[in-house]
Amino acid sequence: MLKEKLMDDLKVAMRDKNEIRKNAIQMVRAAILQIEKDKGITVEDEKIIEIIAKEVKGKKDALVDFEKGGRDDLISQTNEEIGILQEYLPKQLSKEEIKVELEKVIIDIGATSIKDMGAVMKEAKARIGAAADGRTINEVVKELLN
Repeated sequence: MLKEKLMDDLKVAMRDKNEIRKNAIQMVRAAILQIEKDKGITVEDEKIIEIIAKEVKGKKDALVDFEKGGRDDLISQTNEEIGILQEYLPKQLSKEEIKVELEKVIIDIGATSIKDMGAVMKEAKARIGAAADGRTINEVVKELLN
């Protein structure tokens, strides 16, 4: 289970005194614990992957601000954290692989115009999951429906 792997990796990071790895894993574990407490549930691997993907997206968004501010120290640290978190995510699909999957979705639901974008996005996220970020899926859907 992914939760145990995170805990084991956290112990290794602490033993090796790898602060960046430790902090990245602790951030994910805190998000998991917060959801478990708020909803009174035990989070399964699928939800943990969603949490990690959300954290990666947040870090990528923060990178833009760090680049604007010329914060090279934060840029390198954030890139390292993104790399660590991506180890726990499924292999990311290339743009071509995403396009192939989206073409199938469009055919399956009978989408014909940009008006069907919401339905296509919903089905695409269900099928592709965390193997691609929403922004890339959105761009490819726009290309295909225009």
